[in-house]
Amino acid sequence: MENDNTSRLLIGSVSSRSGVPIETIRYYERMGIMPDPDRSEGGQRLYNSGQLRRLSFIKRCRDLGFSLKEIRDLLALVEGGQHTCGEVFDLTMEHLNNVRTKLADLIKLEKALVRMSGQCSRGQVPDCPIVDILFDEI
Repeated sequence: MENDNTSRLLIGSVSSRSGVPIETIRYYERMGIMPDPDRSEGGQRLYNSGQLRRLSFIKRCRDLGFSLKEIRDLLALVEGGQHTCGEVFDLTMEHLNNVRTKLADLIKLEKALVRMSGQCSRGQVPDCPIVDILFDEI
């Protein structure tokens, strides 16, 4: 990833350009997936365009549901300089399989909720079939 030190952006500007909230940027720094930025004489964080690009990469990965560990693994491949497209593909396919598993679980959840809500007459709580099902099936 590039590291252009010519432009210096404050955290608010980086936040608005990337769409990542300020507290999330700070969290990513604490977690080690964003490098600590330089500081001004007054102590303000100063980001360069390479850091903005990295933050945009992280945001895009998060939007696609990648975990912080998966993002860290992707960044390690890219920054190590030895990555192959096949390695990135393997990580992506592993994530895709996890997404498919979650989708299957969500479909099961949806069916259970439809079945439970379909039994509800919207009467009084003591006679609520949803409550009965929740007590019986847990």
